[in-house]
Amino acid sequence: MIEMARIFKYRGKTIEELKEMQLVELSELLPARARRSLKRGFTEEQKKLLKKIEDFQTGKRKKVIKTHVRDIIVLPVMVGIRILVHSGKEFSQVEVTSEMIGHYLSEFTRTRRNVQHKAPGVGATRSTKHVSVK
Repeated sequence: MIEMARIFKYRGKTIEELKEMQLVELSELLPARARRSLKRGFTEEQKKLLKKIEDFQTGKRKKVIKTHVRDIIVLPVMVGIRILVHSGKEFSQVEVTSEMIGHYLSEFTRTRRNVQHKAPGVGATRSTKHVSVK
């Protein structure tokens, strides 16, 4: 049996159709939270990020895109681009795929690390009260 390559569709539309849509038409397909966010319009920082993405796709910009903007909705225009998103301490690389459309960019970067407990510290238990600090 031969498997066919899976064609991505978002609410019945291909990625090419989504890229050709106006922002108002696209927002009708998105969930309510994203639709409301797009209806309010983009902030200045979000507009700068979209300008950087546009310049990167046209070839005017060669450097990788770094951003602190985490509250932007992933749009079809961003698909296929690597963006370095700030996590509060460092930049983590996010490869935008078509499955991410409609989600926030911040959902794909971790801001907290897993806590890894090793041993109790000095003074944590009764038995460590008399242990030297050195």
